Amino acid sequence: MAKWGQGDPRWIVEEREDGTNVNNWHWTERDATTWSKGKLQELLVGIAVENEAGCCEISELKQVEGEASCSSRKGKLIFFYEWNIRLGWKGIIKESGVKHKGLIEIPNLSEENEVDDTEVNVSKKKGDGDILKDLMKTAGTAKVREALGDYLKALKTEFTMGMILPTKAMATQELTVKRKLIETTSQVQASSPVALGVRIPTVALHMMELFDTTVEQLYSIFTVQDLTNKKIVMKWRCRNWPEEHYATVVLNFVPTLGQTELQLDCKGVPVCKEENMKFCWQKQHFEEIKGLLQLTTLRG
Repeated sequence: MAKWGQGDPRWIVEEREDGTNVNNWHWTERDATTWSKGKLQELLVGIAVENEAGCCEISELKQVEGEASCSSRKGKLIFFYEWNIRLGWKGIIKESGVKHKGLIEIPNLSEENEVDDTEVNVSKKKGDGDILKDLMKTAGTAKVREALGDYLKALKTEFTMGMILPTKAMATQELTVKRKLIETTSQVQASSPVALGVRIPTVALHMMELFDTTVEQLYSIFTVQDLTNKKIVMKWRCRNWPEEHYATVVLNFVPTLGQTELQLDCKGVPVCKEENMKFCWQKQHFEEIKGLLQLTTLRG
């Protein structure tokens, strides 16, 4: 028989006062049906498309039948969703001003199919106006699938916050990433770029990366004090650069739909060191930040 505190760590409960779901071992389930209906309404209604012939808009969510849920077992999330969706759309032909209406039907949005393979059927009431129907079948369908993808992304991030409790390993990893980023950006300047240390041939480069978080949260990872949350200018160097040579890195935080685009511009990169710097930021910073954000999301 194992001694107290020396057994399988999945069953150790003394570190939590309530002793529940330690290390995320037990099965938990959360109903996402009501939340999903609201999110689908938010993402789908109002979608608009336009070309030289006309413009169309999804005007209402006529029907949404089905269910969705998320389960957690052994630290893993399992998603189930199955939806039958009917939308109403309306459009106008620019030249004649004639208005038309129609339907969009999504008979089976489920975890069994990829979003790009999900069936989306567009129909129109009798009469002319096929040019609007064609617009909805092409550009409209593409935007509908994009919105469905945003729903699934939100289901797996926004809805699941707090379902997986932090373990000791998570906390240690988060602390390590945070400390490393703070050390790297400890020389952040909030105003003008800093001067270079030595004169060598240099080039400039530009990078962009998308993060599934808000501007404020992403900005806070780079800083240890409250500044603005739009732009950071810092003095930065790789260890293998000439002594006392620093480049000027400018980070711009641009909000996008449900994400933040981080734009990195750097001046003063030593010639032939561009790829090395890109690799450094991609592997040692961007990927570690994304890992930290996933931990933060799971912790809720």
